[in-house]
Amino acid sequence: MFVLVEMIDTVRIPPWNFQRQLNEAIDEELNKKLANKVVYSVGLCICLFDVIKLDDSYIFPGDGASHTKVQFRYVVFHPFLDEILVGKIKYCSQEGVHVTMGFFDDILIPPESLQQPAKFDEAEQVWLWEYETDEGAHDLYMDQGEEIRFRVTDEIFVDTSPTGPSSAEPECPPPPGEAAAAPAEDVKKEAPYTLIGTICEPGLGLLSWWNN
Repeated sequence: MFVLVEMIDTVRIPPWNFQRQLNEAIDEELNKKLANKVVYSVGLCICLFDVIKLDDSYIFPGDGASHTKVQFRYVVFHPFLDEILVGKIKYCSQEGVHVTMGFFDDILIPPESLQQPAKFDEAEQVWLWEYETDEGAHDLYMDQGEEIRFRVTDEIFVDTSPTGPSSAEPECPPPPGEAAAAPAEDVKKEAPYTLIGTICEPGLGLLSWWNN
């Protein structure tokens, strides 16, 4: 679930931090820059583990800060495919069951990956497993806040780096007396890192299903 990733970066230390130990200032700047951020194709950065190597520091003309090339290792949340994890149900929707790990919320179990037969209850806004027994079917609800065990089947990284300004020509203002056109709806913000899971296997799903 957690891995150590070796990285190299140039850390800028502002002049007002020169009185501090260099290692302390670098640790703080690296955590400020990376902690709780998703690095494309790497994962969710958690915290600095250690610094491997510090190069010489330089001060460039016009900039009073020091610049130091740093080689370091960072703790990253990046589960491997087929890893079994335990989280909590954040909410359910037509898209599937949304799961949170507490520090990471972008986990989706799509409808086809639920225990089958599954059904979405529109009134309660929850998914349920129609579990067949000798006495008939029993509806096992996947309620918000329940602990759930799932297997990671896929991961999706989205490059959310800022893009340049639109190349479209700016619109002319409306003539006097005419109302301006309504602005286009904002595009839904995509998660930079999403895990896809499944519970369509024995032993997976709500912990309460298998512990009772």
